[in-house]
Amino acid sequence: MKVTVDADRCRGHGVCLTLCPEVFAINADGYAEVLLAEIPDDLEDAVAETISACPEQAIVPE
Repeated sequence: MKVTVDADRCRGHGVCLTLCPEVFAINADGYAEVLLAEIPDDLEDAVAETISACPEQAIVPE
């Protein structure tokens, strides 16, 4: 599984970081970024929850 953050949609709410800090971070500009190129199997459920919880629907599965 791979995901990206749509920079045009992200507003820096930080929900992704709260739900899955192993995969997401907030960059110096205050927006989300993905830390891992490939999501490990044991984090896929957390990432799926994060995708659903993003208020701007900015996390996009590839």
